[in-house]
Order: sequence, then C-alpha cells, then structure tokens
Amino acid sequence: QVQLVESGGGLVQAGGSLRLSCAASGRTFSGFAMGWFRQAPGKERESVAAISWGRTSTFYADSVKGRFTISRDNVKNTVYLQMNSLKPEDTAVYYCAATTTVVLTTKPDEYDYWGQGTQVTVSS
Repeated sequence: QVQLVESGGGLVQAGGSLRLSCAASGRTFSGFAMGWFRQAPGKERESVAAISWGRTSTFYADSVKGRFTISRDNVKNTVYLQMNSLKPEDTAVYYCAATTTVVLTTKPDEYDYWGQGTQVTVSS
C-alpha cells in the first residue's frame, strides 16, 4: 500500500502562515497527481489544491487563490502546501491524497490513497 503522512498543522492566528507536508512511502507514486483536501466539522470534504506529476498543471479553490501554494519534490516523495494569510474559515482537518488519473481532478472519489489528516486551527 501507498502510505501518506501529513504533518505541519497546528494553531495559528489569523494572518499567519503554516506549511503542510505530505510524505509518501511504500509503493512509488511516480506519475500520480496529488491533491490537498480539507474538511471542517459539519462540512463536506472540499478540494483545496492539486498538482500534476510534472508540476506543469495546478488547481486552486477560489477561496485560497493567492494565499496557498502547492508544490512537490518528487525525489523526496513529498508534497507541500504553503498557506499564507490564514483566515478562521481555513480551520479544518487537511488531507493529502494521490490519484492515478492523468488529468487533475478535484473529486474525492477519484483519489486512491489518503493520509490521516492534520489539524489546522486559525484563531481570530
């Protein structure tokens, strides 16, 4: 199995920054697109950002454009989410996921591998 482990979450004040990491182990994820999702209590899981294997294609939710940046280091099998200018509405559990689809997707059911999540709490 491919194993994904998120880290870097925590408590931060509004306007602050956090950098999330997702480290992959086990089966190689060469060729996989990667995505970040988040889920707040009582809310549906939503796509935050996604990036292709070759880093030439990215997606950002409208709510985070200009504030979040997704990147990946394929040698280290690690995906990152740099989050700046955080807002209280960004509070959620953040998950990384991997998909074998050739084109970026924002649909959770099209992702095959998931991490356990890391909590991000933004205080006002």
